Amino acid sequence: MYLRTLSILVLLGALIVFAAINWTAFVSPFMLSVVFTTVEAPLGLVLLGIVGLLTLMFLIYLVFLQSSSLLESRRQARELQNQREIAEQAEASRFSQLRSYLEAELQALARQNDNDQAALLAKLDALERGLRSTVEQSVNSLAAYLGEIDDKLEKASAGSS
Repeated sequence: MYLRTLSILVLLGALIVFAAINWTAFVSPFMLSVVFTTVEAPLGLVLLGIVGLLTLMFLIYLVFLQSSSLLESRRQARELQNQREIAEQAEASRFSQLRSYLEAELQALARQNDNDQAALLAKLDALERGLRSTVEQSVNSLAAYLGEIDDKLEKASAGSS
């Protein structure tokens, strides 16, 4: 872009130098035909005026093109920012959904853990009761056997005396 601008400026500068050097030829009057009539005017000034008008139109077109491009880029930037905000909101929503899902799952696991722990404690209590009754029965049986042995020993010692 810089090279194009520089070449246009050099070309316009050369045109100005050319017009300055040949100024007398530019202001010499000529008979010019304008389709319906003829006019006496300096041909060089008419052509310079046309070049100036074309340059002005080109500059206006260039400003219009640049401003429309700038407005379009700003519009796209705003739209991009809106889309970015929508995406961030969607991501935040997904994170909150994930958080609530994980909290629900952790609560379910905690409840299951509590239920399993209660069931385990109930089984341990049942096993402890069973073990106590078995120990009591064993103690009672042992006491009965010891009582029988004691009775037999007393009978045997009373029979020998």
